[in-house]
Amino acid sequence: KKIRAVFEQTADVVDVDDSLEAPATRLWVKIDRHKAAYLGLNQQQIVEVIKTAVSGDDLSFLHDPTAKYAVPIRLEFPVALRADVNALLNLKLRAQSGALIPVGEVVSLVNATREQTIYHKDLLPVIFITGDVAGKIDSPLYGLFDIYATLNQLRHQGEWVVDQYLYSQPANTYQYGLKWDGEWQITYETFRDMGMAYGVGLILIYLLVVAQFRSYFVPLMIMAPIPLTIIGVMPGHALLSSPFTATSMIGMIALAGIIVRNSILLVDFINSEVAQGRPLQEAVIVAGAVRAKPILLTALAAMLGALFILDDPIFNGLAIALIFGIMVSTLLTLLVIPLLYYAFMRQRAVS
Repeated sequence: KKIRAVFEQTADVVDVDDSLEAPATRLWVKIDRHKAAYLGLNQQQIVEVIKTAVSGDDLSFLHDPTAKYAVPIRLEFPVALRADVNALLNLKLRAQSGALIPVGEVVSLVNATREQTIYHKDLLPVIFITGDVAGKIDSPLYGLFDIYATLNQLRHQGEWVVDQYLYSQPANTYQYGLKWDGEWQITYETFRDMGMAYGVGLILIYLLVVAQFRSYFVPLMIMAPIPLTIIGVMPGHALLSSPFTATSMIGMIALAGIIVRNSILLVDFINSEVAQGRPLQEAVIVAGAVRAKPILLTALAAMLGALFILDDPIFNGLAIALIFGIMVSTLLTLLVIPLLYYAFMRQRAVS
């Protein structure tokens, strides 16, 4: 209840609910076996009459030759009397002696509470507390972090003793713990896997470029524009008021290959010109002038292709990452790569 109260007090968190059920009372019918046996009644008689009154029972059937199915003759209490305990206790049972004995003479009613439903997740008993976020920022992660901070503050004040878990299950399943799940878990696992794929992709690109240029430092310069894609991707999402999604991450992974290709074209052209006897400074300038047009045309073609999925609700992030990432990183590549390569080659020649 305290956690739900924090949910409800957090700004923009709506539709708060939990899996706790309201306490529901029930009446246990306890049969006095000794008294029933003394009066000549058995348990089966008592159980059957109570069951018939509450749930009803088919005593017989009417058979009509014109009807496909037999019509049952059902005996049960009227709906208005089913909730009347006194009417149930006043039902008469015929004992072996022939006397009519009220049910209330041989039974007693015990007030009790119905058992709560126990929900399980990953073989552990859980209580679900759910909520959604509405407002200007539609991502539920902001509401999650606000609640997380509030619960941590309550813990420091001594009002809260339950540990919170963002990534893994509670370590001690014999104590209460708070596991954040739902869309947060999906988001975390998605971007974790995407980040690992991004890292593996960068390593493979580096190895391929090392094999091409027979150098361990040149590939680092060639891959230098990859971080520059962030300069275009993040402002692009902010400019269009679009959240950074999993498809945006896919776009960034694709951008790594596109940008490295442009860098390889420039460096390879510079090396070809130097091998033909052209001075390094002049080769760098010529490479920028000659390769700029095909690089810009290729980037423009990729950006125009991404425009067609810009209004797609799922691949919107992919389109924004490609359009703004290619636009900014291509322009910076044409400036950064020639300068870096010229500085590196000149320093190596001097040393």
